[in-house]
Amino acid sequence: MKPLLRTTVLIAVAGGLVAAPAAAADAVSARPSASHGLTGKQLLTPGQYLAAAQQPGPAKQHGSAPDTRPVDAGSQAPAAAPQSPPAGTQAAGPQATRLHEAVEFFWYNCTHSAALEAPLTRWAAQHRSDVTLRRIPAIWVGSPDEAEQRAHARLFYTLDRLGEVDRQQAAVFRAVRDDGVDLTTEQRAADWAAAQGMDAAKFRAAYHSAEVDRAVEQAPRLFADYRVNELPTVVVDHDGRTSPTRAGGVENMPAALDRLVAEGSPDRAR
Repeated sequence: MKPLLRTTVLIAVAGGLVAAPAAAADAVSARPSASHGLTGKQLLTPGQYLAAAQQPGPAKQHGSAPDTRPVDAGSQAPAAAPQSPPAGTQAAGPQATRLHEAVEFFWYNCTHSAALEAPLTRWAAQHRSDVTLRRIPAIWVGSPDEAEQRAHARLFYTLDRLGEVDRQQAAVFRAVRDDGVDLTTEQRAADWAAAQGMDAAKFRAAYHSAEVDRAVEQAPRLFADYRVNELPTVVVDHDGRTSPTRAGGVENMPAALDRLVAEGSPDRAR
């Protein structure tokens, strides 16, 4: 009986070892294709993020955006549209006069986001009378870069609260992408801000403000609500969008934005 029992156990174990690679292959084939713009790393899709947000445990804290949103006073999105970005986003002049809204999702350590900054700024200046440009720092929950993205989002919203985004956005990209400056801690970010001529005490106060805390916690939900899967992505009027892949390169994105604005955003997200 003992040899027979041993043989049975070995057969069962062998069967498990044979089945495991097949199951793994099925799991790999079921994954969504890797996104572009984030150094080629596999990340959670928005659908996976929302599913994780409903599970108990630490992951849930990233998906529970507050119902009371710090939005611009003049902003009123349709009920079915994604939430509007947090307060202080860039809107020169009364929003009521703007016919369109362009929302950019970016990351300071993304090569393509850095490449888009100057062309997008020029494009926004050309459309100052009819387009409100908003920027939202990407926080992709589950990404290996999530911690860095959260730190960069805090830096962005701190600059936004101080009214420094328009003056400092390109400088942050240069510091992170060209100079390799680590701006992921309060001390390093404050030192950098002081070197740019900002008041370090005011910077630190904004860095830890409740408004910035709320904005950073809300950013992952906005990322998922807008179904972003590539950086940079610019969403026009909530459902028209362009990205490096869609436009055929970062250099073609301003022209794609022109078409989306002129045609009433026909390039619907699927």
